[in-house]
Amino acid sequence: MYIIGESIHIISERVKSALAERDAHFFQEMAAKQTEAGAQALDLNLGPRKKDGEEVFPWMVKTVEAVSDLPLCFDSTNLMGIEAGLKNVSKAQPIINSTSAEPERLEKVPLLAKQYNTRLVALTMGSSGIPVAAEERVNIALETLIPRMLEIDFPMQDLIIDPLVLTVSGCQEYCPHLIEAVRILQYAWDPSPMISVGLTNVSNAVPNENRPLINRTYAAMLMGVGLQMMIANPMDEALKETIRVIEERDDSTPLGRMYLKIADRIAAMEEPVIEDVDLDDPEQVAIWKTVQILLNKVIYADAYLGQKTIA
Repeated sequence: MYIIGESIHIISERVKSALAERDAHFFQEMAAKQTEAGAQALDLNLGPRKKDGEEVFPWMVKTVEAVSDLPLCFDSTNLMGIEAGLKNVSKAQPIINSTSAEPERLEKVPLLAKQYNTRLVALTMGSSGIPVAAEERVNIALETLIPRMLEIDFPMQDLIIDPLVLTVSGCQEYCPHLIEAVRILQYAWDPSPMISVGLTNVSNAVPNENRPLINRTYAAMLMGVGLQMMIANPMDEALKETIRVIEERDDSTPLGRMYLKIADRIAAMEEPVIEDVDLDDPEQVAIWKTVQILLNKVIYADAYLGQKTIA
């Protein structure tokens, strides 16, 4: 699994404060920790930075590259800021996150990516927003995003399609459709572009104590349909263990066997069944309940883990 480390994110109050203070040590520590934890790239989500983007992005590039050789992922809507940052990249091939199928961004962002030889994340979202159905998201990729890349001769190996994870809290119906979008996208074009998701978006607005469980359960389901790339927390050891178990097919523990069964059921276009669960094991029961909300079989509530188990 190719993990883009998500920790440098403007939504964090500590990141906001450190950015305002130009606290290089803070960002270098975050970059170093994610690098040591096994991230393959580092997301730099600095927000629009409309007033100071052309100064902030170069500063961040120099700050992070001082301690890490990993690719940098520029996660912003500020193209001028991104370009200023790209001009200062001296190490690995960077990533721009992102374009969408909205005409203005689709016109400008791929050209910038090609000019600076970056990889490019393309969201399956048009002017009318994010469609629910998997087929509609795939159609955006096939009918709009990929044709634009071909038009400008953008290398397909540098294209990353993101079919957009939304939170189970409020957008629950999107969760199973995202799984199917990932499944279909791998076979919709030859050669297939890389597919990535923002994994932890699925647990946005969920109580903090439940977020890791939802994240790793969804990861297991998505790995069942072949996902190989995600923006996630590389320091989440339980998530990394779940990924390892599925990649290595390690069935030596009860939890490992359950995660493998989940991935295999989803891969076979089947739903996990109650017989896959040891109902005397609270951890397995929690995973089972989480699968049910992610498949939109049980209505999500913050206290879902306390609800009666449904077969």
